Amino acid sequence: MLDDLYHRPGFLLRRAHQIAVAIFIDECRGLRLTPPQHGILLAVHRMPGLTQAELSRLLGFDRAMMGQVVDGLVRRKLLRRGRSVSNRRLTSLTLSAQGARLLDDAASVMKRTSRRLLSPLRSGEREVFVELLMRVTSALNDVAATPIEPREK
Repeated sequence: MLDDLYHRPGFLLRRAHQIAVAIFIDECRGLRLTPPQHGILLAVHRMPGLTQAELSRLLGFDRAMMGQVVDGLVRRKLLRRGRSVSNRRLTSLTLSAQGARLLDDAASVMKRTSRRLLSPLRSGEREVFVELLMRVTSALNDVAATPIEPREK
């Protein structure tokens, strides 16, 4: 009846995202952590001193959403705001000790979340599936409302 809809890549990607978020929320229930919060904490952990604008570009979040999520993480004492070393007019973000503990607690949960999400696929298919998703998102990044702007290493 709706086969034409159910076979559209966009519909399937949206549905897969809904499922991914549901699995994430289920696995992280005890941690009180959402996918955007985890992404922000991980990015700040790996690149301390980022500004909110840099973080927005790295993760593809609009600035308003980024501000709300960061404010919540600061209130929970998972992130700290401070003056940027490179530009004293800017505010930079660093992970607190409590934030680092939460990331440590979340590490095994993230692996379990990924395993659950990819469980319908055979072992060799999992790597191919992720590679294909990376290819699609990289090639079409510029058409996103908030493209990701990765930092050069």
